[in-house]
Amino acid sequence: MSDNKRFTAEPSKSFDDLIRVMHILRNECPWDKKQTHESIRDLMVEEVYEAIEAIDTGDMEELKKELGDILLHVVFHAEMADETKSFDIGDVIYAIQEKLISRHPHVFGDTEANDAEIVKQNWEKLKQREKGRKSVLQGVPANLPGLLRAQRMQEKAGAVGFDWKTWPEAWKKLDEELGEFKTVLDSGNEEEKLKEFGDVIFSMVNVGRLAGIDSENALRTTNNKFRDRFTYVEQQLAKQGRSTSESTLEEMDRLWDEAKVKLG
Repeated sequence: MSDNKRFTAEPSKSFDDLIRVMHILRNECPWDKKQTHESIRDLMVEEVYEAIEAIDTGDMEELKKELGDILLHVVFHAEMADETKSFDIGDVIYAIQEKLISRHPHVFGDTEANDAEIVKQNWEKLKQREKGRKSVLQGVPANLPGLLRAQRMQEKAGAVGFDWKTWPEAWKKLDEELGEFKTVLDSGNEEEKLKEFGDVIFSMVNVGRLAGIDSENALRTTNNKFRDRFTYVEQQLAKQGRSTSESTLEEMDRLWDEAKVKLG
């Protein structure tokens, strides 16, 4: 309690004050005291997605708040690690600086790298050597969302030369996979349908990547567009005193076309 008494609980822009607040909460708040690395793991992921949503909507005020929430999780995990003498926030800060300096020899050393692609290739080579990995794909977390994981694996394989040069070359593979998927659709073989559909999606990600498209961002944009248009349909029907279950597909489709014109 003595630390709590000495500290005035007023917000500031001091990183040290944030660490102190977290230390006090960890010792004085019943909820904070009972948390573990595992118990707040999913909350950290949630905060990252909320920050991404703020970026997508261009809401800088919301982004400021969400970045604070992410920073809170960094500090929270470091505080818990410090309690077990595993590491502290200083070790975290040191480690990321060490990585940034060692992975940018073209900035902090005498290596030449005049374009972003060479920088990216050098980064992957250094990363693989530092971590002693036998495969460049070991650096892709298994629990990433499917589209994002596919794109990252393709990027890492491409960084070491396993890649098509252009999207039209990759499109040939997509055509092949679409044909195989269509063949098994009516086969009744659920396992094969699952595999072939996965191959189609993976190939589509590859085409998009080579065309400069981020698949996760593209699908998130489409999801948001669908949400906005379908919500418009529901709202217009509600104004008529009806619900979607009381309307025909033709009526909803007409309102959908209206939404496309009004909302884009």
